[in-house]
Amino acid sequence: MEYVFCPIIRKLIQAKQASGLSFEEIGKAIGRDKVWVAALLYRQAVASKEEADKLKELLKLDDECYQAIQKVPMRGAETDTIPSDPLIYRFYEIMRVYGPAIKAVINEMFGDGIMSAIDFSIDIKKQEDPKGDRVVVTFNGKFLPFKKW
Repeated sequence: MEYVFCPIIRKLIQAKQASGLSFEEIGKAIGRDKVWVAALLYRQAVASKEEADKLKELLKLDDECYQAIQKVPMRGAETDTIPSDPLIYRFYEIMRVYGPAIKAVINEMFGDGIMSAIDFSIDIKKQEDPKGDRVVVTFNGKFLPFKKW
């Protein structure tokens, strides 16, 4: 079953599919990472005019899509409930199971604070393994200590 996304997200994903390009190929064409490109097309990031101009040509975007990718999105709006997609749910499950341990280790190493989701990047790699290929996900976020006043 496909997620019920807003019409503009459907149009953006259809434009990407029609182009035949991967997220990585699109990213290389505009100077951005594959995960950032995917986030943009799912309306969780915002493109500069220069990026939007390149994407309009590359993906043959109509004016509605071209304008939409330049607007600040309502991040997280599509995910109000526990995800049901098995792959996305596994990340939710990982945080439910290992979240307290991850938090404890980060706080022990850095102090009282959080990892930024704004000054942040994600890398996804495929690691070939004879027992079954592995997914390697790296989160890289700036540490932000809680302020005392």
